[in-house]
Amino acid sequence: MHKKLNLPSKICPVCMRSFYWRKKWARDWSNVKYCSKRCALNRVKES
Repeated sequence: MHKKLNLPSKICPVCMRSFYWRKKWARDWSNVKYCSKRCALNRVKES
């Protein structure tokens, strides 16, 4: 039983892995770009 199959997903531009919708992102899913805080911080370092 894979519940994630029905959830929207995106690709993280930092680690290139797919990540799935989470309840905590429900209001802001269109603005979510990174799979984790770690990837968001790594993006800042590269710029």
